[in-house]
Amino acid sequence: MDTVNVPLEKDIEKKACEWAKSQGWLTYKFTSPNRRSVPDRIFVKHGHVVFIELKRPGGRLTSGQEREIEKLREHGAEVHVAYSVEEVQRYLGTGT
Repeated sequence: MDTVNVPLEKDIEKKACEWAKSQGWLTYKFTSPNRRSVPDRIFVKHGHVVFIELKRPGGRLTSGQEREIEKLREHGAEVHVAYSVEEVQRYLGTGT
């Protein structure tokens, strides 16, 4: 993949969070001192909680990220991997 015109993860994250805030979502950067590889962001709106791991197009999850996402899903959490702002919008578009 030609990486010259591929947006950086931090740029996707910034634009996605700006959009989410404009739609009334609370946005939190998710870090856990005792647990590596957790998803990048938590979005909350009207009791709806969504975890999203952001990647640049062509980016891959690490094995640790795959494990943590699966663990969250096994406990009933909504978790997505997004490669663009548009994907974040689709995932959060139903949050009312």
